[in-house]
Amino acid sequence: MKHIKKLAVLLLSSILAVSPLCSCSGKQEPVSSKELKVTFFDVKKADAMVIESENSTVVIDCGEKGDGKKIANHLKESGRTKIDYLIITHFDRDHVGGAAKVVNSFEIDNVLIPDYHSPIDEYDKFCKVAEERNLELTRLKENVSFTLDDVDFTVYPSKKDFYGDDDENDFSLVTKAVHHKNTLLFTGDAMEQRLDEIMDIGECTLLKVPYHGRKLDNIADFLDAVKPKCAIVCTSSNEFASKTQKALTDRKITTYATCFNGDITAVSDGSSIKISPSRGNAL
Repeated sequence: MKHIKKLAVLLLSSILAVSPLCSCSGKQEPVSSKELKVTFFDVKKADAMVIESENSTVVIDCGEKGDGKKIANHLKESGRTKIDYLIITHFDRDHVGGAAKVVNSFEIDNVLIPDYHSPIDEYDKFCKVAEERNLELTRLKENVSFTLDDVDFTVYPSKKDFYGDDDENDFSLVTKAVHHKNTLLFTGDAMEQRLDEIMDIGECTLLKVPYHGRKLDNIADFLDAVKPKCAIVCTSSNEFASKTQKALTDRKITTYATCFNGDITAVSDGSSIKISPSRGNAL
């Protein structure tokens, strides 16, 4: 019998060692809640995320031109026919490129965008399709909060109207989603000035690492401020800076990156978050 028990323990240890699932949490007390699922799509150096609660859907960024189809297919396969909020963090091609496809494919209740304009074609097409569908674009100048099911969202716009020539990244809308004991923070392409603005945003359980994991002088300070238990990086292997990787691993933050792990799913039960990559393990 002792040999059998020992074998069972060894077998369980082996399973856990190779399992791609990772759980990150703060407080461990169970809560009564519905699951919140976030899908981070592997769209190379681009951002495209879908947040699904019991009855509601939020989309944050749509990747580049052509990536909108991946979001649309995912939502249709999930049985979702409406998007409650579409949030475009800023108007770089790798964030707004697939937005026209998403707008053309679904009923959308609200669209939140930063308060500036862009000369790129993908932005123009997005605005044109939204106008054709009589969809109002809300250009945020102040924080906005809303609740969907049991998730409390706050979207934070930039605090300045100029960050430097050709710097659209610091206009990124930042979204905080609070699901009971878990806080998820989505930072778009926030760079140094924008990170300084949100340094006091509060601690989080899961962080979508800003600016595709590229080198940022104050990324270590930001990680120390928000203290994530786990992190997701939407990036390519060429963009993911070694300095950022070191800052994450030095702080023992469980980290996944789409360039290594493919599509990544994070599921919150209100007290912990389980992360399931489509391939590979955490850094």
